[in-house]
Amino acid sequence: MRGAALALLLGLAACGGPAPAPSAGTAVDLENAAIQRGLVRDPKDVSIAGAYARGPDRLCIVPAGAAHRIGIVIDYGEGNGCRATGSVRRDGEGLALALGAEGGCRFTARFDGDHLALPGALPKACAQLCTGRAALAGAQFARLGESVPEAQAMRDAEGHALCGE
Repeated sequence: MRGAALALLLGLAACGGPAPAPSAGTAVDLENAAIQRGLVRDPKDVSIAGAYARGPDRLCIVPAGAAHRIGIVIDYGEGNGCRATGSVRRDGEGLALALGAEGGCRFTARFDGDHLALPGALPKACAQLCTGRAALAGAQFARLGESVPEAQAMRDAEGHALCGE
């Protein structure tokens, strides 16, 4: 009987093998399936215009002819903050931003249709848009709405329109 039990255990152990590793495209495949079923919005089909925020930080995007205008305000209080305006356009799966008076602060942000995230490392020209110890790097914003009038109504701490004319 012991011999039969041992043979059975060895046979069962031989049947099992390592689980197949998930392919690198699994997450992409799941995302595409969710988009096709309407469970997730396709970022390529979503207008980038609208109002975005995270805590006291604000970001607005409004159409401006063939392009879009963007405004960002980050306020840490006590003289620490950032105020940046410029232009934005789609760039593949992200958004290409050109901020500052001459557009010297250039980078690509992640955009998934509902969230916009600035990279953790930005060009040195971006530091000129901030005061004190504040920085634009790593800032994240969630969409509040797609309303252009709502985005145009966003103001900085001094009451100036972020995405105004």
